[in-house]
Amino acid sequence: MTQIQLTARQPFSFYSAVRSHGWVQLVPFVWDEENQVLGYILRLSSGRAIALRLSEATGGVQVQASVDLTTAEQDELASTVTWMLGLDQDLSTFYLLAGQEPKLQSMVTGAKGRVLRSPTLFEDVARTILTTNTLWAATKRMGINLVEQFGQPLEGEVGGDFMSVLHPLQRAFPTPQRLAATDEITLRGQTRLGYRAPYILELAQNTASGALDLEALKHSDLPTPELRKRLLAIKGIGGYAVAVLLVILGRYDSIPVDSWALKSVSNEWYEGQPVGKTEVEAAFERWGEWRGLAYWFWDWKV
Repeated sequence: MTQIQLTARQPFSFYSAVRSHGWVQLVPFVWDEENQVLGYILRLSSGRAIALRLSEATGGVQVQASVDLTTAEQDELASTVTWMLGLDQDLSTFYLLAGQEPKLQSMVTGAKGRVLRSPTLFEDVARTILTTNTLWAATKRMGINLVEQFGQPLEGEVGGDFMSVLHPLQRAFPTPQRLAATDEITLRGQTRLGYRAPYILELAQNTASGALDLEALKHSDLPTPELRKRLLAIKGIGGYAVAVLLVILGRYDSIPVDSWALKSVSNEWYEGQPVGKTEVEAAFERWGEWRGLAYWFWDWKV
């Protein structure tokens, strides 16, 4: 077993980052609420599928891997976890602004603002496609089917402290190469992705072939409009999905307007009267480049 400790740019809350949105409910993530531990099965570039156990530590995060790792693998693991939890993100400017807004006080005091990410943008794009035009329960089921049918099995036997955060499937999220080798009929029928099947297949094929370099977008200096344009060029990604992905990428000047957003803004400012995308965007216009983050962590009326 390998153990490393990573430092986070302060303020930082491991709990707030992990529980920032629904990704933590999707395999191969597992959250142990009682012990405040996050589990994940990661496929390294070396081809090994390993179990991770992440927990808060002084100044950052403690990372345990289920197997002994080489120096190169440890470096990759550190880089991956830093990305997943946004350990190097600087949100100080937004915290100064949010501190003046009562509806964002819980965000400031809870050191919220980071959004849980998957290790690769391919996985996040695939997950986002699975959330479109469906119920959350169906999104979770489709994710389970993908991992069960195409995910790489975990290396070796795992026990001890890892058991509370080890998903029964014990498989990593499928690689683009593995999904590219299947076909639409299988994804549509056996995996039950429905109309999303050709989108996931094309995403995998383009990523596997190198025609689509999603990882390069993680730290791209492209202006947000150009980045949005490139993401929208991916089949299956529309207005809502691209707004989610931009927040994941640390671009906070877009709002993912879905039915929940419409309802929330309606209740907050329009006494339950019907509203549209224009009203949602207008409600957070004053937050400028941070509007998506303000929306994401707003203390909504219930």
